[in-house]
Amino acid sequence: MLATAFLAQRCIHGVLLKVGHPGATLDDSFIHFQYARAIAEGHPLRYQAGEPITTGATSVLWPALLAPFYLVGFRDLSILWPAWGLAFLAHGMLAWEAHKLAEPLVGKLGGYATAAMVLAFAGFAWCSSSGMEVMPFAWAIARATRLACEWSERREARTSKALRALVMMAWVAALFRPEGAIQAALVALTIAMFPRKNSLISRSESLLALSGAFATPLLLLALTGSTRSNTTVVKLMFGNPYYQDGLLWQTAVTNARTLVGTILNGEVWSAEFLPTGSAPFALMGLVALLIVGVQSNKHWRVILILALALGMFIPCLYITFLWNRLRYLWPFATGFFIGLACLAKVATDLGAAVWPRARSLSPLIAGVFVGALLVRLDWSIDDVANSAHGIDQQHVKIARWAKTNLPEDARIAVNDTGAIAYFSDRHTFDIVGLTSEGEAKYWVAGTGSRMEHYERLHASQPQKLPTHFIVYPEWMGTDALFGDYLYDATVTDSTILGGQSMRAYVADYRLLGSGEAPWSGGVVTDTLDVADLESEADHDYELLGAHDNEQSVTKGLNAQGDWTLDAARGWRHADRFTLDFGAGGSLVVRATKTPIRHEIWDGPAPPVIVDVLANGANVGSLTIEEGEWDEQSLAVAANGKTRLELRTRDGSLFTSFHYWSVH
Repeated sequence: MLATAFLAQRCIHGVLLKVGHPGATLDDSFIHFQYARAIAEGHPLRYQAGEPITTGATSVLWPALLAPFYLVGFRDLSILWPAWGLAFLAHGMLAWEAHKLAEPLVGKLGGYATAAMVLAFAGFAWCSSSGMEVMPFAWAIARATRLACEWSERREARTSKALRALVMMAWVAALFRPEGAIQAALVALTIAMFPRKNSLISRSESLLALSGAFATPLLLLALTGSTRSNTTVVKLMFGNPYYQDGLLWQTAVTNARTLVGTILNGEVWSAEFLPTGSAPFALMGLVALLIVGVQSNKHWRVILILALALGMFIPCLYITFLWNRLRYLWPFATGFFIGLACLAKVATDLGAAVWPRARSLSPLIAGVFVGALLVRLDWSIDDVANSAHGIDQQHVKIARWAKTNLPEDARIAVNDTGAIAYFSDRHTFDIVGLTSEGEAKYWVAGTGSRMEHYERLHASQPQKLPTHFIVYPEWMGTDALFGDYLYDATVTDSTILGGQSMRAYVADYRLLGSGEAPWSGGVVTDTLDVADLESEADHDYELLGAHDNEQSVTKGLNAQGDWTLDAARGWRHADRFTLDFGAGGSLVVRATKTPIRHEIWDGPAPPVIVDVLANGANVGSLTIEEGEWDEQSLAVAANGKTRLELRTRDGSLFTSFHYWSVH
């Protein structure tokens, strides 16, 4: 704890020196603080009073732990003091748990070396300084693992008191982060395999721990009607419409290769935390863990520690795990440090075959691992201060500006929702959907779907739309909705930020709905608005292998010379959907050719020839040119609901905006 206190002093002193007051290294920290505030104010799980219940916090338990501190007066930035205190306390307790996990495998000195690795690891120092739930979660899963090991190895330890402690830690792990459900399940499996008595009743005690794995999903189901939090909707590939079947697993494998070949190797995103070339040692450590487990007859302990380490691969199922200085990965690093201690033991055991005194060098080799981690610590502590400064000068600064300069009834659209909600005391509209219920699926779908969603809200529930935007404009792709520029907070030297400038605008919705009607006129029987999720669902529109970032929003002149706004899906080889033609009529298509950057033509680019099929029969073709959007009409000899397919002849690509049946 003295070592942890010294580390905390170094990190916090760096922040105070750079920022001048407490500062968070991540905007996400303020999401937890805002939920803690909500609990203290008596509207838990409602990001702001009067708003629907939302599930935007990564952790259920962390805001609940901070809420009493907010209640007794730790407001504004002072909430960071209890957050820091709890996080660094968890850091010290994690070092102790790591020692206890490793000691039966590598001896007392090896256990101390493992604890030293935990304390020397720059990733843990960074996460402790963030004010996030990372270190309490890392401690919870390590402690749950250690208690499960001791339960399995000592029959006399299987008391009612030990059972209560084990079940409690299963619940704590699961409530700190969704990934903790894995530890809860492993604890349940341990109790079932090593019951207090050889009876069905004793084995059924495992259900007490297993229920912890389902606690958060069931709570979410009861409160929101869904077992998934908004965070998982936004970040997890499961359920994402663009990551289905083979692509999901292909991306997961790619992420796993990045994790092993780049992250664990101390390159690019992890260079400030790990020494370059560390991946082979990390993997050899897991092999050594298995060897030591066989030698010591601690098979179940090794399985549980190995599961702890391999938990680092869970975020490979996220679209990306590179957010926030890899905070989704580091809680599982403890298992790898135990593996390194085992590697030192195995190496010296092999050396003893040549030189019997080689075993005495095991602590020295483990000390080399500690030193290799320690040299990265100063770099990380500097980054803590720089990150806190960047968040303070951008997110916090513009949030305080909003509190002073925007009307009290303002509703601010944000793509980083933490500090702006926490400091501005204004209602926010979370574009990403973490803290605004129902918005996540539109963020996941893409830019065009968000714009079409806003168009629907503008027509039916305009009071729900934001009055202002405070965003990174380059994230949005909807510049047409930005009205008068008001203010910006610009920071050029902080890599933790989503962009150099966060800007404030008045919202401008004058063009919403301007692209709904065909320019060529006629009486519309049915409309498919491409990228509008509700319209696509109503017309059985098929994604046909669509990917992320293929949507767009176009502002341009229509055939009458009026400004028009419409969303689209690009990079389409084909479109397939159902359209109602009533008693018969024509198909009107608004589309353009998708430009391909690598195409080089001597003269105008050739058009895209699109064949049109109605209920499987070819009814003609369309010629779609590159450049400004265009509308074309084609007679379709069909009545009622008709299954249409448009497909290019030569594999060229087109961008589709709208389809109408008219007569």
